[in-house]
Amino acid sequence: MLDRLRAITGAGNVLTGEDAARYGRDWTGAYSWSPLAVVRPGSTAEVAAVMATAHEARVPVVPVAGNTGLVGGTKAPGALMLSLERMTRIRALKPEARIVVAEAGVVLARLHDAAAEQDLLFPLWFGARGSAMLGGALSTNAGGSNVLRYGSTRGLCLGLEVVLPDGRVLNLMQELHKDNSGYALKDLFIGAEGTLGIITAATMKLVPAPRAHATATLAAPSLAAALSVLNRLQEVTGGLVEAYEFMPGGYMDRLATIRPDLGQPFTPRHEVTILVELGATAPRDTEPRPDGSIPLVDLLEDTLASLMEDGHVLDAVVARTEAQRATMWARREAAAELALTHGPVVDTDVCVPLDRVQDFLTRMPVRLAALDPNATDLTVAHLGDGNLHYTVFPSQDGAELMDAIRAAIEDVVAELNGSFSAEHGIGLSKLSSMRRRKDPLALEMMRAIKAAFDPLNLMNPGKILPDATEETRA
Repeated sequence: MLDRLRAITGAGNVLTGEDAARYGRDWTGAYSWSPLAVVRPGSTAEVAAVMATAHEARVPVVPVAGNTGLVGGTKAPGALMLSLERMTRIRALKPEARIVVAEAGVVLARLHDAAAEQDLLFPLWFGARGSAMLGGALSTNAGGSNVLRYGSTRGLCLGLEVVLPDGRVLNLMQELHKDNSGYALKDLFIGAEGTLGIITAATMKLVPAPRAHATATLAAPSLAAALSVLNRLQEVTGGLVEAYEFMPGGYMDRLATIRPDLGQPFTPRHEVTILVELGATAPRDTEPRPDGSIPLVDLLEDTLASLMEDGHVLDAVVARTEAQRATMWARREAAAELALTHGPVVDTDVCVPLDRVQDFLTRMPVRLAALDPNATDLTVAHLGDGNLHYTVFPSQDGAELMDAIRAAIEDVVAELNGSFSAEHGIGLSKLSSMRRRKDPLALEMMRAIKAAFDPLNLMNPGKILPDATEETRA
């Protein structure tokens, strides 16, 4: 089979042994493995030929893009890993239609740059944008900081090109904003983590690039007050809030210890610190006044001043330069570094209704203390969409304790009518959560879909769906 793959992609694009070693570890370092081989096709036709060959040989295939995932979704012991890293073409960028057609191996930052050249924005934005690839973002339905205004990856996708497990190519590469012609097949592949097929290209939406940003760090007396601030800002700006990020006191303490170079916005630090960013395109908001001031920035500053008088804001710093804005964002984007430089770790990304975030933060420490009195935790959140990245550092390294902590987190989330997975996917890390929390009928339907697309169970096997036998025993 490997000889056949070499004939398809070229000998230098089928890696084994030491050449494949760098693919045998995930970004977090929590998972490591030895793949059978890593194949790097350079076109959709080559992906199709590779998949047909693997299907004939009954060899499992695990797709990999930028490998920046956090849930073990690319673990592939003894499997063929299919890397999209050579599929880097931007096939078309249509400014008038505000779309880009790109292959799955295009790094997000490159899409940002290509859109910017046309005064447009590809609004999928998160810390790993310099290495994460489009195919991986689609396969995990990635979110990021701008979901509040622009939606997640699924909402940005108009069409897909997918290679099915047997090598057939499913062409869903439309550029339509409306299509009511049957089942929305493309949505099945978005968020499926490569368990149904290989995404090779996509048609994605672009939006007008903001001509000005207004960015500030503010302190609020409570999360309830912070939500009031968000709602006020949405009202006075006409919905221009692009990001609204919550950094609690514990996060700021850890930032001061691990990244003192980034400084602190306030001294003393506050329990509720928010990073807010507005973006505007209209000349009335973006054209500098004679004194050099930007109307959007002044609007943010004036609104925050008014909110300080009302008691909804305790303190605020508005960025006046790009360097100040970059520092504010660097504090927020240090979250992964702060969360994953301490082990053992229980890393979760949950979602609760916006007005229940404080309830989660109040209840969870009580549950955690009952399980592990010496454990510590860390929270950072996309407050505008209720997504909390909640990390626990247990005092002991043990699978039983870590699973009990994860179950306790799920309990609190369930009490608040939330979800145990917001944007990172399921992979391996959340299989137990799926088994415990997902509606059994929903799992049954998911297994039926998996069987329809991949009856031999060759596509990224063992991910997302817990084993039905284990579920029955549980």
